[in-house]
Amino acid sequence: MAGAHEHSVQLDRDQCVGCTNCIKRCPTMAIRVRNKKAQIIHERCIDCGECVRICEHHAKIPVYDPIDRMNDFEYRVALPAPSFYGQFMNLEDVNILLTALVKMGFDKVWEVGSAAEIVSAMSREYIAAHPENYPFISTACPTIVKMIYTRFPSLIEHMLPIQPPVELAATLARKRAMEETGLPSEKIGIFFISPCPAKVTMCRNPIGVEKTEIDYTLAIKDVYMKVLPLMKEVAEHPEELLDLAEAGRIGIGWGISGGEAAGLIDDSHLAADGIENCIRVLDDLESQKIHSLHFVELDACPGGCVGGVLTIENPYIAKTRMQSLRKYLPVSGAPPVPEDTGMWTEEVEYEPVTSLGRNFIENLHKMQEVEALTKRFPGIDCGSCGAPTCRSLAEDIIRGTARETDCIYVMLDYIRSLAGTVATDVHMSSGLEPFGKTEKEAEEEPGKEKA
Repeated sequence: MAGAHEHSVQLDRDQCVGCTNCIKRCPTMAIRVRNKKAQIIHERCIDCGECVRICEHHAKIPVYDPIDRMNDFEYRVALPAPSFYGQFMNLEDVNILLTALVKMGFDKVWEVGSAAEIVSAMSREYIAAHPENYPFISTACPTIVKMIYTRFPSLIEHMLPIQPPVELAATLARKRAMEETGLPSEKIGIFFISPCPAKVTMCRNPIGVEKTEIDYTLAIKDVYMKVLPLMKEVAEHPEELLDLAEAGRIGIGWGISGGEAAGLIDDSHLAADGIENCIRVLDDLESQKIHSLHFVELDACPGGCVGGVLTIENPYIAKTRMQSLRKYLPVSGAPPVPEDTGMWTEEVEYEPVTSLGRNFIENLHKMQEVEALTKRFPGIDCGSCGAPTCRSLAEDIIRGTARETDCIYVMLDYIRSLAGTVATDVHMSSGLEPFGKTEKEAEEEPGKEKA
């Protein structure tokens, strides 16, 4: 998968103090601490943002595009994520926010929630037509998608091969803008307002499609600061309010955990949020412990997309606000499902990023070495070595990126052994008896004459 190792979470080494909190939180063990600084193993990183969330020293930096990129285009289209709506207190009319985006400088606003309703309709049709692949797993969260194709290859065939709403929204928005303005594609900028770094990575390196229609990705927290005063202006001058909202209850619901599954209008589903809970579900799916389901929705962030690290509000407060906001909306306001649009056009393949060998036999031999090496360590997974577990340290040693003495317990044993050897040599060179024997024991040795 081209560009799969380009990420939207980076390390600021100047801020890193080597505290090891991040290595214990990373769900894919993609972080090590070496020489008192964290290191990210890029092929393992899934851009979940957990290290950003946990780092008290702000050494993990989410990467996204600056707002001034709007100046690069003659015509600008904003794609606000549904989770954006939950950031604002007392937002009773989405049009206030959408109008503020226009006042901010966008020429058009295309709700990602509107495209989500199209994806919901497509999903209902596809799932009903392919019961042989039950249960289908949502592909809306790019963190979960990468988790599957790097760690759970047996579940790849269960992934729903439909583009995420933001990609479909970008495709439809560009097409509409070109028709309405007559401008060429290169003069039209499509800007996604994202809740998390995983979606930033997805927009730069799309999954399931060859090329994305998204030009730049902005952070919700940056746009929030720009639109907040503009929303107050719109509220004070209702004559400026534009009728832009199209998404209904289903589309806005995609911003919170369970919203996508609810849009399928099918009770045979499971919804989980939080990366650790999602991994547990994937483990159970792989082990075939979960049966009789048609669909599984997994959101890596707590509460769903409202829990992304590029948001402002507490995710559960935002979730409550969105539930209140959608209460009086129509079920759906989306246009008909477009033909020949929205399905994956590229296959997703397994990426064995945790493999130790170049082939099955070599990998098997190295795994045996790891097992033997792991037994030499205390098994307490303290993280003092800079790796999250004793087993991961053993894997690093087999890869040649660590040493046994990185383990503090092995190092202490080595120092004690070395100190004992040196002390014994000095003691013996002075003509004294070896350590460990009392004077009486020395006298009673066979052939030893008493003085």
